Amino acid sequence: MRGSFKLARVFGIDIDIHFTFFLLLALFALLMGPRGLVLIVGVFFFVTLHELCHSLAAAYFGIQVKRITLLPIGGVASMAEMPKKPHQELVISLAGPVFNILVVAVFYFPLTALLGRETLMYPFLVLTGRAEYTGGFNILAHIYWINLILAVFNILPAFPMDGGRALRALMATRIGYKKATRAAVRLGHIFALFFGYLGLVNGHIFLIIIAVFIYMAASSEGMQVQVRETIKKYRVRDILGGVFETVSPTSTLAEVLEKVFHKHQEDFPVMEDGRLAGFITRRDLIRAAHEKDKSSGIGGIMRTDIPPVSASTPLDRLQKIMQDHNTSALPVEENGRITGVVTLDDVNRLYIMLTEE
Repeated sequence: MRGSFKLARVFGIDIDIHFTFFLLLALFALLMGPRGLVLIVGVFFFVTLHELCHSLAAAYFGIQVKRITLLPIGGVASMAEMPKKPHQELVISLAGPVFNILVVAVFYFPLTALLGRETLMYPFLVLTGRAEYTGGFNILAHIYWINLILAVFNILPAFPMDGGRALRALMATRIGYKKATRAAVRLGHIFALFFGYLGLVNGHIFLIIIAVFIYMAASSEGMQVQVRETIKKYRVRDILGGVFETVSPTSTLAEVLEKVFHKHQEDFPVMEDGRLAGFITRRDLIRAAHEKDKSSGIGGIMRTDIPPVSASTPLDRLQKIMQDHNTSALPVEENGRITGVVTLDDVNRLYIMLTEE
């Protein structure tokens, strides 16, 4: 995610932190002083462990998790692919909240002995309205009960939160993945509107931010599933055009830009001695046009990390490859020969055509 940098690496998973997280630290430091910093660091320590539990459960099913990004609203685990079976999504979704509940159960008696029952229970009594806040503050007690809040909040059936994903997994066994996602997204929207209403009525800006995040995230993932389920039965050959241009590493930027203007092609395989040497995308050309001299060779601009796909590659798999390699176009290869270029625009045109029928 843009604006993030690596904080640590655990179990082969990068733990990234977004720069906006420091705004949260500054806010709590301003409002509560040093203890506010300790509180936020402690809370996000358990948020990280929560996301790690999701990630380890995913790894158990063979799903790679590349990184966990810490944001002011929580943590986000970036999975290489979605679980293929409902029971896998159910286990992965519940792994995080179950961890937080176990923390509450395991540490209750040790913390009671360390802090005393009255001190430990005070934040919980305030939270549940059975006591008034009188200024008493114990960092350990507050961080301890935050785990219960994390568990309860995440288990709400507000897609795409953990509870919403678990609900989708259960519904998918009866009505199918596509319909289950549609129902879960609608429920997520309802919860988002409810949270937004509570935030507006009570003046809680953070609740409004959470409502916006849930609504947008539910809509975004719902659309991704809709597209993936619609196009998955089609393959690259179904959208592949027959005419395309290639360039060589010695071609200049000016020459390639001229092809863009006259051939209406924006992504090019770079060929050398009859083999694929690299690939240059529209994004590469735009960046190079602003940073490089027009006489610069394409060999210094092209990407070599973009793999070719075959004409038989399913389109949902094609999207995944594009996402993994941060590109909107890929070369198509058959029997060692480049036969075309397929783009995300091609996929989108097919989706629009299918949904207009």
